Amino acid sequence: MTRLCCFLVAAALSGCATQAARPAKTSAPAPAPATTIAPAASFYPSTYRPPPGAPTLIRNATVLTGTGTRLEHADVLLVDGKISAVGTALRAPASASVVDGTGRWVTPGLIDIHSHLGVYPMPAVAGNDDGNEATSPSTANVWAEHSVWPQDPGFRTALAGGITTLQILPGSANLIGGRSVVLKNVPSVTYQGMKFPDAPQGLKMACGENPKRVYGAGKKVFPSTRMGNMAGYRAQWAEAQEYLRDNLEYQKKLAAGAKDAKAPKRDLRLDTLAAALQGQILIHMHCYRADEMAAVLDMSREFGYHVAAFHHAVEAYKISDLLAHNGVCAAMWADWWGFKMESYDGIPENMAFVDAAPGGCAIVHSDSDEGIQRLNQEAAKVLAYGARAGLDVPPERAIRWLTANPAKSLGLESRIGTLEPGKMADVVVWNGTPFSVYALADLVYIDGALRYDRAHPEVAPRSDFLLGQPAAPEVTP
Repeated sequence: MTRLCCFLVAAALSGCATQAARPAKTSAPAPAPATTIAPAASFYPSTYRPPPGAPTLIRNATVLTGTGTRLEHADVLLVDGKISAVGTALRAPASASVVDGTGRWVTPGLIDIHSHLGVYPMPAVAGNDDGNEATSPSTANVWAEHSVWPQDPGFRTALAGGITTLQILPGSANLIGGRSVVLKNVPSVTYQGMKFPDAPQGLKMACGENPKRVYGAGKKVFPSTRMGNMAGYRAQWAEAQEYLRDNLEYQKKLAAGAKDAKAPKRDLRLDTLAAALQGQILIHMHCYRADEMAAVLDMSREFGYHVAAFHHAVEAYKISDLLAHNGVCAAMWADWWGFKMESYDGIPENMAFVDAAPGGCAIVHSDSDEGIQRLNQEAAKVLAYGARAGLDVPPERAIRWLTANPAKSLGLESRIGTLEPGKMADVVVWNGTPFSVYALADLVYIDGALRYDRAHPEVAPRSDFLLGQPAAPEVTP
């Protein structure tokens, strides 16, 4: 019995979670010296390559660039998979495809930073349930990409909603759930063929009710309380710091030609945590309550890491200034709360208040295979709620919640999220303003290639599970 208890305690102490990056405006300990022990995403590189395609000129549209600018009767030119120019009266190359944008709106491709497509694919049966490695409070050693099923029909339905990039996360049962992967929303038979080239990985962490319910209440092991959650994180980060020190000392000895240089034992869990402490892996943290987010920010200063984004964050409005001061984004729903105690104090103006804070970074996310199809409508709801609270947000600012801000939280702001020359040509042409219940994506381009055409949906590859089944026989009452 004593041995069993020791084992359970040890397993619990290896549970931790909280998002990482590095405090922006607050004082923090100097980051640990760089070592070469934990390359973030080089083990399984992307095999995705943008397809060659003819240039495309979208002409005479309302353009939301994602930079805070709205252009009327403007053109967008896509060449060699990149945004070539945005302006008026642009000339199309001789071989270009010309799209009439009259009455249409053009935006950057939408980005969902919180998705479980592929790891909880359709059909939703036990055999496909691969999102939570709920066998230990800390499973920092697992990678979500190894559970991704590329044939999930949800990818295609998300594409019809204008989603061009998405971060696939492990579930939230654990303090530390493992590494995430960023995907381009393109058809492939392998996850490698979908991986966003050279995108940083994320580390999924969770605070609050989930880990204490799954382990304390469900399995009668540590943690069972919020203070247990915090102790679990702290133990993990302290262990990771020691792991970094040992590896740095080894490398120093090796460089000096010391004969007694001996490499520390490799630990895949600590590889991930060490990389997060160094900023190589970005921390994305499931957290609802304001007090818990503030506690995590305290811990991030203690150990010198940065939280890229708090996810769900239904009480972010209470600490919008604190989040902005620390350079931390909040990824939120418009009005999904009240389904458990920690989510009861949400308000529909939450996202608008986070956005209104000087330097605030608000993001719309889905956490749903259905919600991901309508992220633009989630943003539209926030516009209405915000206006009732006296916070009038123009479309050219609101589009950032779906494009530029999630790109920032993924460390990809230099490559996607805005319509600027040189960036990837991920573009959506809408039938009108995207902030409407009547909004539909007419055309979706990824790296300049047309991946979805609403007028010809049959052109896009579809999963076997979208082909339908024979009709069931009628049953006589």
